[in-house]
Amino acid sequence: MPPRLRCPAACRFSSSISPSRIPLRSAALLWSSAPKASTPARRHASSQAALPNLLRLPDGYVPPTKPPTARPSDTRKAQLLRTYTSLLRSTPLILLFQHNNLTAVEWAAVRRELNVALSKVPVSSGDGDDVASNIHLSVIRTRIFDVALKLVEFYDPSTVGPTETTTARGAKTAAVYNHDLSKSAFDAVKAVTSGETPIPESSAYAQLAPLLVGPVSILTFPSVSPTHLAAALSILSPSPPAFPAPTRRKSPGYYDPIAQSGLQKLMLIGGRVEGKVFDIDGVKWIGGIEGGLEGLRAQLVAMLQSAGLGLTAALEGAGKSLWLTMESRRSVLEEAEKGPAEEAPAAGTPTADAPAEGEKKEWS
Repeated sequence: MPPRLRCPAACRFSSSISPSRIPLRSAALLWSSAPKASTPARRHASSQAALPNLLRLPDGYVPPTKPPTARPSDTRKAQLLRTYTSLLRSTPLILLFQHNNLTAVEWAAVRRELNVALSKVPVSSGDGDDVASNIHLSVIRTRIFDVALKLVEFYDPSTVGPTETTTARGAKTAAVYNHDLSKSAFDAVKAVTSGETPIPESSAYAQLAPLLVGPVSILTFPSVSPTHLAAALSILSPSPPAFPAPTRRKSPGYYDPIAQSGLQKLMLIGGRVEGKVFDIDGVKWIGGIEGGLEGLRAQLVAMLQSAGLGLTAALEGAGKSLWLTMESRRSVLEEAEKGPAEEAPAAGTPTADAPAEGEKKEWS
């Protein structure tokens, strides 16, 4: 084994970065930047003893990346609640399914067939290019989802006032803590649960709460796309002739025993579209819109055009009838101004122009 050689340069470099020197220098810099106060002429305490006092934060300091919460924010329930509230606020179309003990293999088969059916939807339908890739089928926890519905429906973050906090330098400032895990959000949910805040029967929560019983899964869409909704219903809840199941030739994996076992354990119970609750018939009506959103827009334009043409015809008809009435009245008044008409001569009476009977005209 070769002997170890000591390198003076390496020793100096390692000693310069040793941990024993870094705190001393940092303490010296912090002590020089700290405000000067009346201190004795000579201080015998070391810089290492003064370092903890210099780096101590104020008592009322709140980190900006971790605002105060009513419940622990690092638990799985808290993160699920934030996920569900964000999902309800940003997702315009949600379908609710009840599932009965699907295994992991069955879930994989169901999602596989759903993705295959959504990938066959034409992109030129006007609903967007990335709709199919952002449609997800997931299992939810009903109790936390129920709390998220209460937050979205009955909690208004704009009504929360500012709270006085302390910055890292000790200055007082005002901050608003109105997130979904805040004390104000917790009080709003508690008031709804205890009955202090009445729940209207027409609210979305009152209509969806009876459906959140037992195991529930949701199918989320990034936009209201009737064509993609029809493709999803043909797989998860087929009902011919509007939403027939795919044939064996087009989709042989759909008739796989594992996929069929998983699909038979799913049942459509309702949907939430643009904040409004729809039953099964309402969901199928949205999926049955011909041509998707483009077809719906065309129907709306045609309806507005027909309404405009009908209004124009009605206004023109009223004007024409008024003009005819005024013209007839004008002719009657003109005849009345001319005076009574001359009496017509009796039959057989000679006139100045017509000669008497028996008279002969002489012709030159």
